[in-house]
Amino acid sequence: MRRAFLLVSCLGLGACAWEPGQGFAVVEPTVRAAYEPLADRNTPDGYQQLSSNYQVLVDGASLRLSGIELIAIAGGSGGSFNPANPPPGYSLCHGGHCHRDDGALIPYEQVAAEMGGGGGSSTVAKLPVTGPLNLLAPERLAVECLPDCALPQTTVSQGRWGIKSLQLEGTVRDSRVPARFPGERRFRWEFSSASEAPAAVLDGTMDLPSDRSTPPLAKLDLNLVLTARLFDAVDWSTLTEGPDGVVEISDEANIPVHAALKERLATVSPEAEVTRGER
Repeated sequence: MRRAFLLVSCLGLGACAWEPGQGFAVVEPTVRAAYEPLADRNTPDGYQQLSSNYQVLVDGASLRLSGIELIAIAGGSGGSFNPANPPPGYSLCHGGHCHRDDGALIPYEQVAAEMGGGGGSSTVAKLPVTGPLNLLAPERLAVECLPDCALPQTTVSQGRWGIKSLQLEGTVRDSRVPARFPGERRFRWEFSSASEAPAAVLDGTMDLPSDRSTPPLAKLDLNLVLTARLFDAVDWSTLTEGPDGVVEISDEANIPVHAALKERLATVSPEAEVTRGER
């Protein structure tokens, strides 16, 4: 209620004189997550063309989040960072990013900043997102902040999405002639975390200063969009069907493809749109 009162008061008066302890910015966050078709990949009957010449139609998509963290990253020299020698908490660095132990792919620049003695990254606020999200019928949800939507003096430069579980299912077919397999196949890809830690982490950049030089009210629209690009690298003819004829990508027989899809998912960057209010 206090946050809502502050927002309404500032909007009504067009100015705010913030008292000590009220924060340097007050954010009003919303979250939207979707699986969306790409216009340049559409087929006449709704399938999406893949770069492999397979075609997929996703007809079920559900996501659970462990939450979203707003992250401030302190600067540093980064002089000690060596991609050939990943720092603690990372297993492999290649192609401009490092694999963090929680499943996220982190750009070299961020890893270097964390090692540069500037204090690394810190969580400014956590945004809980409850319930499963239907990615095929996406809604924009207003969410709360923990401990508060009134931020301290800092610059939020990253939104970290914790994926608790994800399920995508649909149909795949081959557009090549001759086809690598006949007809259509049902598939399901799902994974989840059995612990408090997320099953995967997606990091997206943002620019949200919280200081005395910018308007204090900040509408923060967070967006995650998954597309058929996730499936581009899959050779569907090599996957093993289950007894019911469904290709369960998470099954032991298909673990290499499951792991490759999770790594591809980790390269998806959520987006953030910041709209500032008036002082």
